[in-house]
Amino acid sequence: MSEVFEGYERQYCELSTNLSRKCNAAGSILDEEQKSKEISELQVGLDEADVLIRKMDLEARSLQPGVKAMLLAKLREYKSDLTKLKREVKKLASAKTSLTAHEELLESGMANAHMASADQRERLTMSTERLNQSSERIKESRRAVFETEELGVSILQDLHQQRETLLNSHAKLHGVDDAIDKSKKVLTSMSRRMSKNKWILASLIGALVLAIIFILYYKLSH
Repeated sequence: MSEVFEGYERQYCELSTNLSRKCNAAGSILDEEQKSKEISELQVGLDEADVLIRKMDLEARSLQPGVKAMLLAKLREYKSDLTKLKREVKKLASAKTSLTAHEELLESGMANAHMASADQRERLTMSTERLNQSSERIKESRRAVFETEELGVSILQDLHQQRETLLNSHAKLHGVDDAIDKSKKVLTSMSRRMSKNKWILASLIGALVLAIIFILYYKLSH
């Protein structure tokens, strides 16, 4: 297994355990300020867990198919656990938001009863717009990060496929080299045989010529 993946996995397991413990503890906190702080820390921890999940996904997809399948199966379980944690934190945040909204409504009603100021309403509207704009910018930044990571995963997959293609091509070229070596050996052997046959043929012709000369000489001399 990849040491890099194991490192991310250890970090994620420690973070997940810590988040679960904090989530359970936050449900029993009565102080709203403390509860808000805990929920903010939980949301930061969830973002860190998301980053670790994506790093593990990138690392797993860069490995050999057999190891990759095993790690991706494990990664699906981690994603499922993280989704449950997100639901729990969302419930805590929703409960706090409802309570805070109720308190704000009461305070606003009391303030309006004493002093209805158009200037204050305008400032509240402007603050709300700024908050909405900031939230949109944060969402866009997160979306850009996620898209970049997905692009990285896609590039790694393409590189892995190209690597496999190159390995297959190398194996085929190695086979072609072996065939060429065998062909060279066969051609060399044939060339040697042809040279040997030429010498044998030349020897036979020479012997025949000598025999003919000898016969002619014998006949002419008698």
